[in-house]
Amino acid sequence: MSNRTLVKDLAALPDGPVAIAGWVETLRDQKRIQFVIVRDESGSVQVTYKREEVDAKADIISSLTHGSFVKITGNLIHDERVKLGGIEIALDQVEIVTLANPDTPIADDTSIDKRLDWRFLDHRRPEMNLVFRVQTTLERAWREYWYANNFIELHTPKLMGSPSESNAELFEMDYFELGKAYLAQSPQFYKQMAMMSGLGRIFEIGPAFRADPSFTSRHATEFTSIDMEVSHIDSHEDIMAIQEQLLARGLQAVKDAHGDEIKALFDVDIVVPTVPFPRIPITEAYKIIAERGHVIERGGDLDPEGERQIAAHVQETFGHEFVFVTDYPSTVRPFYHMRHADNPDLTNSYDLIWRGTEITTGAQREHRIDVLIEQAKQKGLHPEGLKETYLDFFEYGAPTHGGFGMGLARVLMLLLHQPNIREVTYLFRGPTRLIP
Repeated sequence: MSNRTLVKDLAALPDGPVAIAGWVETLRDQKRIQFVIVRDESGSVQVTYKREEVDAKADIISSLTHGSFVKITGNLIHDERVKLGGIEIALDQVEIVTLANPDTPIADDTSIDKRLDWRFLDHRRPEMNLVFRVQTTLERAWREYWYANNFIELHTPKLMGSPSESNAELFEMDYFELGKAYLAQSPQFYKQMAMMSGLGRIFEIGPAFRADPSFTSRHATEFTSIDMEVSHIDSHEDIMAIQEQLLARGLQAVKDAHGDEIKALFDVDIVVPTVPFPRIPITEAYKIIAERGHVIERGGDLDPEGERQIAAHVQETFGHEFVFVTDYPSTVRPFYHMRHADNPDLTNSYDLIWRGTEITTGAQREHRIDVLIEQAKQKGLHPEGLKETYLDFFEYGAPTHGGFGMGLARVLMLLLHQPNIREVTYLFRGPTRLIP
């Protein structure tokens, strides 16, 4: 491992010898002095070299192209006149590790589709580097919350022998002598299996797959799902209480670690939400949205415009960016969502909407096998097809339980005020994209 200093650590060092390594961002090749901006994974620094009349070292610097990877040794100088961080390096030696093709295929104003074609280059931008550091901070904060509250982390299979929730939106493949296999839409059935296994409180951060030919700003065919399931609950309120604490903790961690940098690169102020979040039953939400001039089909789910309108109402009324829309009709919820004891047309479920976009669906699950079977039949499902993969879990004692699934990319998109999830996904997968 080479002995180098990260750019972000240079400011804390005294003047003197240092070694760095990184990519060439810009080169100003003047008659008497050369300026090279070098960037590593942590930031950028200005490197200067006063050239001689005949100077092989200056010739090497002049040959540098944008994106070339170099090793630099020199003397660190603190100088408040230097715009880039108030420091610079007076070059002593330069080594070209690799010389980059000068015909760079993308620039700062390149469209997202072409940037996705050259994603490894796009990731070099400071904004993209920050996206994944923010993602890491979020996941770490969530894990710390779960660990502190006695959750167990699981890794459920992504190859399944039967459809996970429905026959729709499934990637299907041949699986040796066993016939068909499917990529998991979600870990839902396995999460519930864990409740019957006595694990009590579990979470998973893992991939999910949807064969959905959608080209919206918030859908992908492969994405990272944040899932949680908890036993011994009284209602979906218990799940909402955990999730709002989880999100508040995560956003606070991001604000503390990256708030200034997010403001500088994205012009976004991180708002840490107060707890509890507002709650609005879906029947009330219909009325509020209609009063704002948008009518949703009776008994239907909220459409994107409905989500935006209820979020605007909550912001205006409560000054809050989040809202739980609760108690959805059973017609738009899966068969395993528990229904109201006094009104089977409604479910103990919710969607969490953040700044006009749904990021989570959660619910109390139905734990009584006879009720489950009946609700599956009402949805047109065949209980015998669910027996080994799901219904058997409930035959030997099932606690009350519930949980949620949340899309990581949507959270990042909304946190950083980006227009679509492609901007915040390491390698996006959609109906027309399988490479790189």
